[in-house]
Parts: sequence; structure tokens; C-alpha cells
Amino acid sequence: MKKCLIIFCCLFIFSDGFSQEKIEKAVADRVELFRQALVSADENSLNKMTAEKLSYGHSAGYVEGKAEFIRKLTSGENDFISIALSDQTVSVSGNVAVVRHRLEAKLTDNGKPNEVKLHVLMVWQKQNKEWKLVARQAVKIIP
Repeated sequence: MKKCLIIFCCLFIFSDGFSQEKIEKAVADRVELFRQALVSADENSLNKMTAEKLSYGHSAGYVEGKAEFIRKLTSGENDFISIALSDQTVSVSGNVAVVRHRLEAKLTDNGKPNEVKLHVLMVWQKQNKEWKLVARQAVKIIP
């Protein structure tokens, strides 16, 4: 009986770790889809992946809501040519995930070519069985 209890406890602990890894992977996959939607300026995908009360903070110091963020991307005002993410971490607590990564991008801002290197913090929340971006803040990487 004691052996059965020990085995059950071990299985419970390991299965919890595996499910946590699955959740973290699901969030990382969502971040990748978001990256792709930024580059393609896919309005449908951006709408689907962002919360209605999105707070999207830029490294230049301004913060946008969902409508303004999506409008600037889909109008071409902000046009990502390429985005590379690295050094990503995902931490999940309940229905909230905190993602940090390094972002390097080539883009045009109001028609002017630009390159950025940023540290990004994203907060995702599971809403109706889908991970939605509720907040994002970026800061410039200081050499």
C-alpha cells in the first residue's frame, strides 16, 4: 500500500510538470503566431489574439489600445519587414502567462526605414480557452 501511494504521488508530480510544459509551449506557440501576424499585418489574427482592453506599450514611451495598435499596423504606418525573437522565457500562473524575450526587427515607421533591438514583456491571459495578449511593454536595449 505504501509503495502504491509513493508511485501515485510521483506520477501526480511528474504529470503536473508535463502539463505545465504543455501550457508553456501553447503560450510560446501563440507568441510565434502573434509575431507572424505582426509581420503580415493580419488584422483578423491580431484581433483574435488581443484582448479588448489591450495595453500596448512602445519603447518610445507611448501606449496604445487595441484599436490604435491594429490600425497602425494594418494601415502600413508601422510596417514590420522582419522580426526575430530570442532568449524567450514563459512563466505561467493559473490563467496568466508572462513572456519575456529579445526582439530584433526591421521595419518602416511612417515610411522611414528603422531597426530596433528591444527587451519585451508580454502578459497573456487565457480567455474562453484561448490565450490573448492583454499587455505588452518594450524597452530599448542599451549597448
